Amino acid sequence: MGSNPKKNLIASILQWVENVGNRLPDPVTIFIVLCFTLIIVSAIASAMGVSVTHPGTKETIEAVSILTPDGIRRIVSEAVTNFVTFPPLGVVLVAILGFGLAEYTGFLGAILRQGVLITPAQLITPVNVFIGAMANLASDAGYVILPPLAALVFLSFGKHPLAGLAAAFAGVAGGFSANLLVNSLDPLLSGITQSGAQLIDANYTVDATANYYFMAVSTLLITLLGWWVTESIVAPSLGTYQPSEAVDFSLETLTAVEQKGLRWAGYSLAALIGLLMVLVLPPQGILRQPETFTIIPSPFITGIVFITTVVFLILGIAYGLGAGTIKSDKDAVQGMTSAMSGMGYYLVLSFFMAQFVAYFSWSNLGLIMAISGAELLQGTGLTGIPLLLGLIVLSGFINLFIGSASGKWSIMAPVFVPMLMLLDYSPELTQLVYRIGDSSTNMITPLLAYFPLIVASGQKYDPSLGLGTLIAMMLPYSVAFLLGWSILFIFWLIVGLPLGPGVSTYL
Repeated sequence: MGSNPKKNLIASILQWVENVGNRLPDPVTIFIVLCFTLIIVSAIASAMGVSVTHPGTKETIEAVSILTPDGIRRIVSEAVTNFVTFPPLGVVLVAILGFGLAEYTGFLGAILRQGVLITPAQLITPVNVFIGAMANLASDAGYVILPPLAALVFLSFGKHPLAGLAAAFAGVAGGFSANLLVNSLDPLLSGITQSGAQLIDANYTVDATANYYFMAVSTLLITLLGWWVTESIVAPSLGTYQPSEAVDFSLETLTAVEQKGLRWAGYSLAALIGLLMVLVLPPQGILRQPETFTIIPSPFITGIVFITTVVFLILGIAYGLGAGTIKSDKDAVQGMTSAMSGMGYYLVLSFFMAQFVAYFSWSNLGLIMAISGAELLQGTGLTGIPLLLGLIVLSGFINLFIGSASGKWSIMAPVFVPMLMLLDYSPELTQLVYRIGDSSTNMITPLLAYFPLIVASGQKYDPSLGLGTLIAMMLPYSVAFLLGWSILFIFWLIVGLPLGPGVSTYL
């Protein structure tokens, strides 16, 4: 039997990506190495007299060595302060309280299942992609619940189960930044962006809603693109599914107690919406800006992370009481504790990320690189849309080798956010550019933590399914999302639409 050269080439490329990615150390190790490297580089740069002139203030910015007695004392004495004041830390931990409890009680899982189960047959594909994109509200729960469930749903409708698995996986992974609501990723990235922006403007703040308008529209875009790729490319390539007797065709519906829990959560949501309307909609609402009574900006916008957490806490508790997964206050506390216990790795990573960001600021290297990079880009003429599209591609490429979204952004933000600020682009725009590239290649990177789970779920229907096969199946989604998102981004820039509430493309 002859081999297909084109398939062999793609398989070779994907195998190379997998091998290279597997050789990279853990993100924590990467940041430890970067910290030591930055200390040494700061000493070399200072000894060489590296400096630039700030284009705004005309002040001379000189490289500062951290490898000095004062620098070493600062490393030792400010390590804890760097950690506890790291912008993403607090907001992420607060957000995880609500999402974690809602997941612990079963509320998020029930919502995902119910959404799929009530879908008409002709809309099963777009709904699966849409729910996948929305599933990042549940953090990583979408990866665990939705793709296997979507495969069963497709099977029950006479479709190839791997097409359902791929559609849901594309929605969860590729649409990781797209959502109609603010989720835990938004404050995480905005905090890192704020740290980068403060290298230029110490008072600059970035809200969790920085990219909300663009990402809300992106949810529809990802749904349509995922629908088209599934029906036009992936499903036809899979052919007709020939099930074996070992395959379980059953699709588990919600039990009576789960339905009761959802009803209780629905009643609670209606009450919460009413309360928020009372606090925000009146001209002198309590959650409006006290002096101007505006909504943008206002405590409602700046407190969106806490508000979202409270909403999910209440919905999770209401569901738990109705479904019987919560018997007492101890169960609710256990749910929040369980969610926090899963944040151990994030806390370790955040400690070293915080030190890296602080060293970058102390050494002035971030500011020097930003000013030098901006001058270089202006000198070569590579600015505007070509520059931003290049950063999208760069972000997507780096994502193939470093899986952590926050880890990559912590490396890139101190350089690219200040650099583009000096070219008059807002930090929120730079964050948006990063998110497009990062999300577009999520479903084709072997370093995604949930890749083995997706492979295992697919092997239930095709025992020969391997890592390379899954990546090849997901590659059309990645290309379509990258191109479609880039086109939407170009349109957004040309028209000059706001990226989020009160957020412009330019400074």
